[in-house]
Amino acid sequence: MNTILKNDSENLNGILNHTVEVALKHFERQDTLPPGRFIPDIEMEDLSRQGIGADAALSLFEQRYAPLLANSTGSRYFAFVTGGSTPASVAGDWLVSAYDQNACGSNDSIAPQIERQTIHYLKQMFGLDAAYFGSFVSGATMASFSGLAMARQWFGEQLGYDFSTEGITASPKVFSGTPHSSILKSLSMLGVGRKSLVYVPTLPDREAVDVDALEAALKEHDGPCIVVANAGTVNTVDFDNLEAIGQLKTRYRFWLHVDAAFGGFAATSEKYKHLMNGINHADSITIDAHKWLNVPYDSAMQFCRHKDLQLKVFQNNAAYLTDPEKSPDYFHYTPENSRRFRALPAWFTLKAYGLDGYREIVEQNCDAAQYLGELIEKSNTFRLLAPVRMNVTCFTIGENVTQQQIKTFLEAVRDDGRVFFTQTVYKGMPAIRAAISNWRITREDMAVAFEVLESVYQKLNMLQPA
Repeated sequence: MNTILKNDSENLNGILNHTVEVALKHFERQDTLPPGRFIPDIEMEDLSRQGIGADAALSLFEQRYAPLLANSTGSRYFAFVTGGSTPASVAGDWLVSAYDQNACGSNDSIAPQIERQTIHYLKQMFGLDAAYFGSFVSGATMASFSGLAMARQWFGEQLGYDFSTEGITASPKVFSGTPHSSILKSLSMLGVGRKSLVYVPTLPDREAVDVDALEAALKEHDGPCIVVANAGTVNTVDFDNLEAIGQLKTRYRFWLHVDAAFGGFAATSEKYKHLMNGINHADSITIDAHKWLNVPYDSAMQFCRHKDLQLKVFQNNAAYLTDPEKSPDYFHYTPENSRRFRALPAWFTLKAYGLDGYREIVEQNCDAAQYLGELIEKSNTFRLLAPVRMNVTCFTIGENVTQQQIKTFLEAVRDDGRVFFTQTVYKGMPAIRAAISNWRITREDMAVAFEVLESVYQKLNMLQPA
């Protein structure tokens, strides 16, 4: 055995204790670390022949690289819909690496059954019918990829083709109001193509699809197709009318995929659960875990009503693998054969905090977003662009701000070191989006955020409307 590797094996207890020390230092400093920063490209070093050992590598990481990481799990990181990992999910994630299970299936490990149990919990959380088959994947993009892959198979069978065996002979039309960019990426990867997406008009001053316009498009198309509905858009957390869209399935042939990456968590709250009415009309559903479930990256769930189609698309034909008729192993139903045990952090946090714990997180985050919206509405500097529906506040500067001005402004906000936002475009207007999904965020964080926004604006006179 390699001498350094042998030494590390004998010193495993010390290495793990050192790792805990580094992690604890990070957690203890979360309230003071800058949530975002600009990092220039680092110089590429050559790989050493001998290696330096785990403890020395850990020290090098702590000194050189750890201080330059984004504090994306802190309570003032509003750049993307990023949940900070709960204490229970961190414990679960560390054990995932320690036990190093390939959660692919069969009965040689309890890991796949824990995944089934966790999916069962999540279906209860989101109000999904028992008919849905679910599994963990790497993120919302892969969850949508999986759902749309099954939609593509369904479309082919409507025309008498088995795409999973014969290959694509025709591409379906895909209708949506405000699709997330990952939908387009998935269509590209699937060979359906970005140009297959047909944008349907949305309601006035909304990102939600106009259901009448959708019906007109379906009627004109007059054939099998795919509809992608939103349960929470990224700019304004707008919801399509899932119940009305679902009713259209009685008159038109389409596969309904619902992108509920973070909006699905509306189901945890009596105040917001009505937004998810009609979710059970969906043929496939995307929901992220590393957003509002607040588990470590990467983690998401895909749900589908049509397990038979899922098997056709993803079945792995190898002599050493189990028969899918006898064992519902995940490598027959997901894009991956080798699968990280992503369910364990989710299992830990769901067992630790339960439905009420997640209801509180959702409602606390929504309250914080609403508070920031109230501060912006009272401001003479900033302008709210849409109602604060749940956990995203979408706003801009003045009346005629440019994208470059927004960029310059947010770079200055970042360099202040207390909060971090990213820019977006809403209805053609350069804007700023505050996404709030971390379990630690409170109104106090939003007060600090608004103070930074105002103070940076005052320093940058160049940002007066052009």
